[in-house]
Amino acid sequence: MSLPESPMVFTKFPSCLVGPTGNVVLSGNRVDWEVELVVVIGRAGRDIPAAGAWSYVAGLTVGQDISDRRVQMANTPPQFSMGKSFDTYGPTGPFVVSVDSVADPDDLGLTCDVAGERMQDSRTSDLIFPVAELVARLSAICTLAPGDLIFTGTPSGVGSTRGRYLAEGELVTSAIEGIGTLANRCVAR
Repeated sequence: MSLPESPMVFTKFPSCLVGPTGNVVLSGNRVDWEVELVVVIGRAGRDIPAAGAWSYVAGLTVGQDISDRRVQMANTPPQFSMGKSFDTYGPTGPFVVSVDSVADPDDLGLTCDVAGERMQDSRTSDLIFPVAELVARLSAICTLAPGDLIFTGTPSGVGSTRGRYLAEGELVTSAIEGIGTLANRCVAR
């Protein structure tokens, strides 16, 4: 796909969150993975300038943006939020680390392995829209509140582009250097 001029934004409902070792309950046979850096907002803000955006961030964590592609693509245009909001489709953790505890929050390595096979391997410096720009653009539309989570985008290597989806029993291991690792087992509904 061509690069977008503005970020594609969607909502994941809070009920989708699960811990760093919680099971992912598969909703069907087209469930996909997306490792992402997750930004945790620390103080409220509206119309935050990109130059000051990091001062609104309490910390960083690892996220796995699980998506049911059949639900997501069931309509035209696609409806992203529901396919990404099944219970357990937002693994996060294992820690929230302060921004100053990582060498460069704009250049962190991130990986995703599924059933022991490396599927994603990239750096946050490859994000189309850097964290500061995402915070600025989102806060231009809505007030960001303490505790809000921003999943920042995923590198190449997701299952839908491979024609491969998650299966019962597989372990999804997602890691970001300096932050930690998630290990989430896929289970039948």
